[in-house]
Amino acid sequence: MRSPQYETIENGIPETRETIVSPTAVTTDTAKISQTSRRAVFPFTAIVGQEEMKLALLLNVIDPKIGGVMIMGDRGTGKSTTIRALADLLPEIEVIADDPFNSHPSDPELMSDGVRERMSLSEAIPVTRRKVQMIDLPLGATEDRVCGTIDIEKALAEGVKAFEPGLLAKANRGILYVDEVNLLDDHLVDVLLDSAASGWNTVEREGISIRHPARFVLVGSGNPEEGELRPQLLDRFGMHAEIRTVKEPSLRVKIVEQRTAFDQNPPEFLGEYQLSQEELQRRIVEAQERLSGINIDYDLRVKISQVCSELDVDGLRGDIVTNRAAKALAAFEGATEVTVDHIGRVITLCLRHRLRKDPLESIDSGNKVQKVFRQVFGLPEPDQN
Repeated sequence: MRSPQYETIENGIPETRETIVSPTAVTTDTAKISQTSRRAVFPFTAIVGQEEMKLALLLNVIDPKIGGVMIMGDRGTGKSTTIRALADLLPEIEVIADDPFNSHPSDPELMSDGVRERMSLSEAIPVTRRKVQMIDLPLGATEDRVCGTIDIEKALAEGVKAFEPGLLAKANRGILYVDEVNLLDDHLVDVLLDSAASGWNTVEREGISIRHPARFVLVGSGNPEEGELRPQLLDRFGMHAEIRTVKEPSLRVKIVEQRTAFDQNPPEFLGEYQLSQEELQRRIVEAQERLSGINIDYDLRVKISQVCSELDVDGLRGDIVTNRAAKALAAFEGATEVTVDHIGRVITLCLRHRLRKDPLESIDSGNKVQKVFRQVFGLPEPDQN
């Protein structure tokens, strides 16, 4: 039986030091960490409820170009647990062994400039496999810690670009998680969203410019009681999931029992969910491979844009994200074409945070999206009973 996966967290940041030490030491240290002091991660398939959040996360993993997820909900609803479980669920990826940016061995868009230069010189480049990283961004992080720093003195003295990568470099081809993102400084949120949208991080200091790939799934979470993000920033997140505390007593009991069983004997609990974890992992990989072949009919695309227009959504991000999310859902469910059902299940996630809020309007933004969706697509109103 496959051994359970683990993670090490120190001060909220995964303990992988490849951005500081030499490349050879990085690979060795990471291997040592993976074999020793790491703790078990609650399995994704064992999480009860919160289907909206789980669906949004899965779709962003299948197609990272959707643009990330903003998860808003009550305290203690399993936001952090679910995101760590997703990162642990994902299959290993191939990376350049001695590169601090998790560069892809064959895709130029996911390679650092240094790796591309070595390839142009026909160097032998070692390749290894590594678990997808989930990087926690602490609220107190500085811009240098996030983006990386350039050692100006070394650059001037030795004539080399001495760059110490930051969290965006570690997060490349992984997941960047910002808890309480609504409390993060706006300029840092801007940096994260710009990097997530472009796929690159550029650092400029004293006339020296360095860039590296930074393509990651950005996941933010927060409690609406502690304040909302500015609409301009909220709009940049591809999807917006709202989660609530489970009210059903039987489900609450089940959640408590599962958590207790996991805490008492993690290996045994993980063994019970091993097959379902492997099955979900297989479906994600197949969906990623199938995604490029998914078709969405022209008439459906027109109706998606009509919904966005009637909801008075600013810009075209809503149209683009809804199309991508519907395709990702179709790929995940093994379909070859997007259906009205696929669109109906993702359109609320893609549009609810893009609506202009009217303080005098009592209707929930998600209900408003669904109402207009049913009108445009000619669907009957749901049975209130």
